[in-house]
Amino acid sequence: MITLEEAKKRLDDACAYLHIDEKQALLANLDAQIAQPDFWNDTDHAQCVSKQASDIRDLLDRYEQANQLLEDASTAHDFMEEDASFEADYEQALTSLEQLLDAFEIESWFTGRYDGADAIVSIHPGSGGLEAQDWTEMLYRMYSRYVDSKGWKLKVLDLVPGEGIGLDHVSFQVEGKNAYGMLRSESGVHRLVRISPTDEKKRRHTTFAAVEVIPVLPDDDIDVVIDPNDVRIDVYRSSGPGGQSVNTTDSAVRLTHLPTGIVVTCQNEKSQLQNKEATFPVLRGKLYEIEEQKRQEELSELKGEKMDNSFGSQIRNYVLYPYRLIKDTRSNIESGNVDAALDGDIEEFIIGYHRWKASQ
Repeated sequence: MITLEEAKKRLDDACAYLHIDEKQALLANLDAQIAQPDFWNDTDHAQCVSKQASDIRDLLDRYEQANQLLEDASTAHDFMEEDASFEADYEQALTSLEQLLDAFEIESWFTGRYDGADAIVSIHPGSGGLEAQDWTEMLYRMYSRYVDSKGWKLKVLDLVPGEGIGLDHVSFQVEGKNAYGMLRSESGVHRLVRISPTDEKKRRHTTFAAVEVIPVLPDDDIDVVIDPNDVRIDVYRSSGPGGQSVNTTDSAVRLTHLPTGIVVTCQNEKSQLQNKEATFPVLRGKLYEIEEQKRQEELSELKGEKMDNSFGSQIRNYVLYPYRLIKDTRSNIESGNVDAALDGDIEEFIIGYHRWKASQ
């Protein structure tokens, strides 16, 4: 538990890096816009402004709560000298304050343009055949449980079962606060070592699966322009779950971006139109990632730096045999509680990655 002096300093620091004064001025400006009689004439813009105001108001409320907890702790500390029973109030206030300060620190990491956006996560099996397909399903289950634990929402975009076991691939959208900012820690190759459940001789197998995380770009803030002539649209019969009508009609949609060769599919909505509408945000996100990578490479070249291409390199090892350990190769965060992590308890790895990244 932090001390009272440490809490005061961290709260002062939070006021600075959260730009509290600027946020208060911005909220006043947004509230003035919302009060205008014609504010809701442009629904999309109004919803964007309303959400921004709501997010800022929530932050300011929590900052005020932190100040109140600091005052409560300070008062309890003064009374402790005469009455030891106030020690419990002191410790409780400091513990709650520390949790808020930790949350503020985490939020300060997500200042990227799309860190606050929803995320689209895709998982593809690597080498290993049935083993890789099973590993893909295990990762999908892990992220699904993690999303549930955060109180976020998950929407399946494309899910294709493997041949007899696991998943051939899966894509899903995650809606939640800083979903992309948080989950971008998971982009890369995940390595699994275990006794294969499909090997009759019970030998140890190593298999891989690639996780891709891209932001859901808002329609009014997209730099990527897609020429309709560059996109081939194919429809086909859905092979995944979705009800009788989905499985008996050509409702699944595949987009192929001809200049880049990017292919995006969706088959989990009930109609061809819904599937088509769901695929374009994914394509825009993928194209944005390509453009962003080009800009980073150009900037690196100007700086004389050598960029490490992380594609194809393992970011995390999950070892189930001969010992049990999960270790992130970037942050060096590790845990022997493999079952909990595979059941969605991966917050320490995600936060550990961002803390490591912020320190670089």
